[in-house]
Amino acid sequence: MDMEQANRRILVIDDNVAIHDDFRKILERSLDVSLLQSVRAELFDDVEEQKIVEKFEVETADQGQMGHRMVQDAMKAGRPYAVAFVDMRMPPGWDGVETVEHLWQEDPDLQVVICTAFSDHAWEDVIQRLNKNGQLLILRKPFDNIEVWQLANSLTKRWAESRQAKSQLDLLARWAEERAEETVKAN
Repeated sequence: MDMEQANRRILVIDDNVAIHDDFRKILERSLDVSLLQSVRAELFDDVEEQKIVEKFEVETADQGQMGHRMVQDAMKAGRPYAVAFVDMRMPPGWDGVETVEHLWQEDPDLQVVICTAFSDHAWEDVIQRLNKNGQLLILRKPFDNIEVWQLANSLTKRWAESRQAKSQLDLLARWAEERAEETVKAN
């Protein structure tokens, strides 16, 4: 899998710095996990091969505007984020919905999870306003660690598959154009 397909870059946008730490603890697995697995295999004669948990690269912002700038910078650098976890309430700046609108203006491929304990908007309105149901999920706080890890893992894979599909469609479109040009020249 090439670098673009293996994008494990996650952006967390939340005004609560403790939440940033929670996401880091969940998603930035250290190499100690593989060490523990190998020790366990030796101690308990496990013949079953343990999978190494791939860690994520997590960056954080405490306001929507800051997250927006980070997405802009990542796009310019050619290192887009695959997933953004965005809090719904982030006073005094943009709320989660406005933040997501701005993020998608910069990077329409970004997978987004809105995280909230409350909602200042009806969910139907949020879904309709953002209008990208395939790239938007809702996660209620307090969340379980495994939910966050599974969402990050699934959505980074979905991001890669989407990029690969777009690349193949672009290739097919170029091929069809070339064939059409060849047909015109032949006639």
